[in-house]
Amino acid sequence: MPTFNQLIHHGREEKRRTDRTRALDQCPQKQGVCPRVSTRTPKKPNSAIRKIAKVRLSNRHEIFAHIPGEGHNSQEHPIVLVRGGRVKDSPGVKSHCIRGVKDLLGIADRRRGRSKYGAERPKSK
Repeated sequence: MPTFNQLIHHGREEKRRTDRTRALDQCPQKQGVCPRVSTRTPKKPNSAIRKIAKVRLSNRHEIFAHIPGEGHNSQEHPIVLVRGGRVKDSPGVKSHCIRGVKDLLGIADRRRGRSKYGAERPKSK
């Protein structure tokens, strides 16, 4: 329970949440170029090799974006489309690259969750 002095000095204003997708300028997606594609290990309890890309967006912001799924074809300077959505175990990675759009290919032979990975529907026999 706060004291009377604490209520007078501080009030009870809501804390402002920082905008996680500030680099996207309130847009659902942004296009960008990847000057560097690399890997990074996640935070403490997890262990893997996360594929991340440094993306220079069309509004000249530089961000790190996660490349989801198994394998990717990104070399130097591919054009990618970036959406929001942070990667909880990778510090500083607050967005995702969209697979199957622009230069980043989708995942072939993927059956489940195909829309997230740019996979075609398999031909039924």
